Amino acid sequence: MSVMVARKKVVRKWEKLPGRNTFCCDGRIMMARQKGIFYLTLFLILGTCALFFAFECRYLAVQLSPAIPVFAAVLFLFAMATLLRTSFSDPGVIPRALPDEAAFIEMEIEATNGTVPQGQRPPPRIKNFQINNQIVKLKYCYTCKIFRPPRASHCSICDNCVERFDHHCPWVGNCVGKRNYRYFYLFILSLSLLTIYIFTFNIVYVALKSLKIGFLNTLKETPGTYPSTSLTVLTVLEVLICFFTLWSVVGLTGFHTFLVALNQTTNEDIKGSWTGKNRVQNPYSHGNIVKNCCEVLCGPLPPSVLDRRGILQQEESTAQEESCPRGPSAQEPTAAQGPDGQAEESSAQQKDGSLPHLSAVPAPSLSNAEMPEEKQLTSGELPVPSQDAGQAEH
Repeated sequence: MSVMVARKKVVRKWEKLPGRNTFCCDGRIMMARQKGIFYLTLFLILGTCALFFAFECRYLAVQLSPAIPVFAAVLFLFAMATLLRTSFSDPGVIPRALPDEAAFIEMEIEATNGTVPQGQRPPPRIKNFQINNQIVKLKYCYTCKIFRPPRASHCSICDNCVERFDHHCPWVGNCVGKRNYRYFYLFILSLSLLTIYIFTFNIVYVALKSLKIGFLNTLKETPGTYPSTSLTVLTVLEVLICFFTLWSVVGLTGFHTFLVALNQTTNEDIKGSWTGKNRVQNPYSHGNIVKNCCEVLCGPLPPSVLDRRGILQQEESTAQEESCPRGPSAQEPTAAQGPDGQAEESSAQQKDGSLPHLSAVPAPSLSNAEMPEEKQLTSGELPVPSQDAGQAEH
């Protein structure tokens, strides 16, 4: 006997979230799908620091001070911690509207704009919002079916609306928004200091060796012995990486320091939201560099509104074979034998296979006198003669 059993399967909300994101560790880690450049970032940082700790730090700790590798380790750990915090966190993704919410918003828009004649372009879906006596326009997102909050924007790479969207950074493999901007800024700041530190002490290392045996002799040292191996090949490689990194990372740090001082985002700076032709004043700036820095870097961090690890329960029906004992009551009714020896169909089943009405089902073989009072035959019912009554008639 086949029995359908309903079994509940636990599904986390991150498994059903729209957008183009990758989740790991049961939804605790959230990144963009394009992570190739992020792996390159890890390789450059880990490779350069490993070479520096393995070769130059050992020589400099003996010749100058043991504090050199200690301070380098602190910068390295801080840079890696802020990088992973930026890459693995929710940047401030705004959930998409549910079907009921989207239908309600559409109804509000139609009621406000009215019916647009065919062939005419509908008006833009914009709401005006006032912040610090300044009118800010809230734009409608056709993908998320919501009016985006102030300073939010839709990332075309991750396919999500991000609150206080700054930019999508492929080097960290994630969007940079309200919930991870401070960690992004601390990462590029610490990486700039680490790059300058390694670049400087690489030059100091070459200078100390040159004072002892001369610069040309230093470069001519045969590799294979400590520390000439790093000097001839690895030190040059470190210097080149640090030199080219300085121009990009240090310049990026200076640019974001300027944005933090003005309480402005990269997206707003590129679009010219507050420095365009209208010369509209930035309503989010406090007019004070210290206050702006405190708000961006030290303000309260809002919690994630995605609830990635929330539980959704889905029912799955599975068929199971179940063996049941078949008693006399569970047996199929025996077909009556007709005069010609063939089985006749039961009167309780019609020719078309459907069950008859309950009134057409024959009553038990009891005489009217033997029936209890509540079982007395009513008008319209035909009594079924019992076996004894049939013999008496004959």
